[in-house]
This record gives sequence, structure tokens and C-alpha cells, in this order.
Amino acid sequence: MGSEDAGLPPRCTFEPSDWRKLARYWYPIAKVEDVTERPFKAMLLDEPLVAYRVKNELVVARDVCPHRGVPLTLGSADGEGIVCAYHGLRYGVGGLCNRVPSSPEQRIPPRLKLTVYPAVEKYGLIWVCLAPEEGAVQAGAVQAGCAPDLPAMPHWDDAGFQQIVCPAFEVKAFAGRQVEGFIDVAHFAWIHTATFADPNKQEVPEYMPVETPTGFVADYWSNIGNYPIGVDGRAPPDFRWLRHFEVHLPFTATLTIHFPGTARLVIMNAASPVSAMITRMFAPIARNFDQHLSVEDVYAFNLKIFEEDRLMVESQHPERLPLEFGFDTPIAADRSSLAYRRGLKRLGFGPFFLV
Repeated sequence: MGSEDAGLPPRCTFEPSDWRKLARYWYPIAKVEDVTERPFKAMLLDEPLVAYRVKNELVVARDVCPHRGVPLTLGSADGEGIVCAYHGLRYGVGGLCNRVPSSPEQRIPPRLKLTVYPAVEKYGLIWVCLAPEEGAVQAGAVQAGCAPDLPAMPHWDDAGFQQIVCPAFEVKAFAGRQVEGFIDVAHFAWIHTATFADPNKQEVPEYMPVETPTGFVADYWSNIGNYPIGVDGRAPPDFRWLRHFEVHLPFTATLTIHFPGTARLVIMNAASPVSAMITRMFAPIARNFDQHLSVEDVYAFNLKIFEEDRLMVESQHPERLPLEFGFDTPIAADRSSLAYRRGLKRLGFGPFFLV
């Protein structure tokens, strides 16, 4: 490994400069309820992670025992921490080793500690940052779930809104491709006709993204409804639907759909880059209507929409998102896509292109 690769995961699939930039941001790795005292396995930006809870503390660390390099996710838990399967070394609060069974009376070497990463519980998810800016993360802020630069989700904490965290799923595609598909409004009439869209409503009314400090926002007004196919009569025939997109670079976006009256549905699309070509999708949802309906039905409908997108996203070429002009040809409806690519380029990312 050359000096330019120092600090990168051993099998990094990103360009070194891009990895270092991406590692500064927050990404979800699990639902809050999925991480218990037992070691939980995750992967973020090619970095293997272990997550666990001990004495009311959440710990997220590199998934390797500093004794002999065995993954700690092969181990177990005993209430005082996670126990390595190879020699029984135990790691507890702060990732510090607190037991060496073979030498119980000897002082534990200070180097027997895990590489721990900042972790935040927010929107029903556990968010992790692998390389925060120096001084940018304070323990108190992390514990309060208000770490700097964490993506915002409209209405999540508002009174009257139900909070739903859909099961995660994986997409065999670059995270940027998946996010670009989420904010695309021209594909509704072609891809989502089995869930909510009308195949006869193909025209995309003009809209204009507006740049923000963390990305951009876009208000898209159209007559394309958002009720499931087969549900009729709940909106006036001439009702104009507002879809408000908020993009938080690099890989998170929220969509707030304005239903008739004061009804609102908010979907967060949090694309977590497992590697350059595998993305783990997390989708918290907030709504202030139809709260009597089954949460399992919400899971199923949300997954069905994402599954409609899967073939397109996993089949696109080039595999990664081209930030330079010339690889594909934009059309008028691509304003959000162009704003997204400009934002990534503005942050200094490379071409995100696999030759």
C-alpha cells in the first residue's frame, strides 16, 4: 500500500481522494432496534464495522480485534462488552479492553482498544462518520443526536406525525446513481405505474432547483397523484400535487409530498455506500394521516416502489455517476439531476466514473 493509500480500508473500491471526502459525512448503518449488546456487523465505505451496546452506551468500531485481527462480529456478548471468539478478550465502554482471560491478574496493555467512530441515533437509525473534521464532533452533541452536518428530515419530530422506519435493503449500484433516481421526476409514468403513477401523464412541468449550503431544494408541482393504484376519489380532479425535494450531499435526500389539506408524507432516501458498487438503502417515513393503517403495508408499498427502480439503477452505464458532461445527454426534465451532479463536483469529488 502506497503512502497515498494510507488510512484507507485494505480493499477500498473508491479513489483515495474521493474516499477521504466521503468519509467526512454521516451515513446510516442500521436501524436503532437492530443493535443490541450482541456484536452487529455492518460495512460502510469498504470499512468493516461492529456495533454493540454496553452500559447504556452505543459503540461503533472497526470490526477487528487488535490482539490477532479476528473480526469481533464472530464473537458474543456477556453484558460487560463483546467477547472475541479467538481468545476471549472483551471490549466494553469506549471500545476499551476490560478482560484478558489468559492473564486475569496482569495489567491490560493500553493498545488493546478498538478504533471507535462517532455514532448518532436519529430518525430511528444509527448514523456513523468515519473521518469527521477535527473538532467538528463533540461527545455531547453526538449523544443528543444533533451532530453537525447530519441530514435533516422534515416533520420527524412534529406533533401529530407517525414515525416509521422501513426495513433496509441492498442495491447493487453506486449510491449516487440511486439518489439521482430518487430525485428524478420524469420516470414516474414509465417505472411506477404499478404503484402510484399514471402512464398517460408523461409531461414534466417546469421546475427549478435552488442551491442550499448542504445541497439543493426543488419544488415540483404536477397532477400526478401519490395514492396507491386502485385508491380513487380522495383528491379533487384538478388537484396539483407538490413534491418538495431536499438533497443533502452526498447521498441523502428527502421527499415531502403535499396531499390534499394538511396531510403530509415525508420519505427519507438515505443511501449508505457499503462499497462503490453496493448501496444499503434506509427509508424513514413520517406521516400525519392514515395512521390507522398497517405499518407492514407501508413497508410493502415503499419496498415495491424501490423495487420498480432497481432494474434501471443496477443497469445504468457508466456504473458510477459521471460528473463531467459528455457521458450522457441531459433533457429539460433533468434539472434536479444536473443540480445534484453540480453539487458533488462543487465539493471536489472526482468524476465518479468507472472505465
